[in-house]
Amino acid sequence: MSRPVALLTGGGRGIGAATAKRLAADGYDVLLTYNTSSKPAEMVVDEIRERGDDALAIKVDCANTGEVGLLGIHPWMARGIDVLVLNHGAYERIPAQDLTIESLRRTMAVNFEGAVAVWKAVQPHLTQAARIVVVGSQLGTRGSPHGADYSASKAALSTWARSLAQAVGPEGKRVNVLAPGYVDTDILAGDSQEKRAQRESEVPLKRIGSPEDMANTISFLIGPDSNYITGAVLHVNGGLYLP
Repeated sequence: MSRPVALLTGGGRGIGAATAKRLAADGYDVLLTYNTSSKPAEMVVDEIRERGDDALAIKVDCANTGEVGLLGIHPWMARGIDVLVLNHGAYERIPAQDLTIESLRRTMAVNFEGAVAVWKAVQPHLTQAARIVVVGSQLGTRGSPHGADYSASKAALSTWARSLAQAVGPEGKRVNVLAPGYVDTDILAGDSQEKRAQRESEVPLKRIGSPEDMANTISFLIGPDSNYITGAVLHVNGGLYLP
């Protein structure tokens, strides 16, 4: 019996890499995409294969409609997609008052329009009870003085996903949003020791979240224990932000 298939965008690093490994451990064959992180993505695939599971990494610039269109005709699509995780994203640290239309368009093209484009390409291949998880951000609700474009894109993602959940629920599909807080990924890599300590002090649980924390939550959202949850925005942030 063939294993179910999960498609994960932005699977080369951080939350995506941890989620790819968790999905494989949960019994899925994993098709993951990357844009610039080819070596990290291949390392994720190698690790999954070494454990006896199957995975494949392919390059897709989610802001490029041509490349996204090719994703829709990839041979794995013929197997049916049981899980879709939209995790790719871009974050430009720009003070809100200095935001330009060009930078806003770049961020929206990747984070929001890219997610919708992937959905459109993959939708015909989703199984009837497919589970979709959109990786948003707490900033999509609370905003950010140095990431207004990122916050706006994540807010758009969340409202789009909740609308989608209402639309495809009668088909048997579920759509949920994971909204992380501080997570130990490349976004925080430039923090000084003092800045990291400040972040940790702000979190009631007194630690920065790990990519595995997020992967575990995604595993829950696609699993049977959440089969009556759809259209939710689940904030996973150690108590940092309570909407």
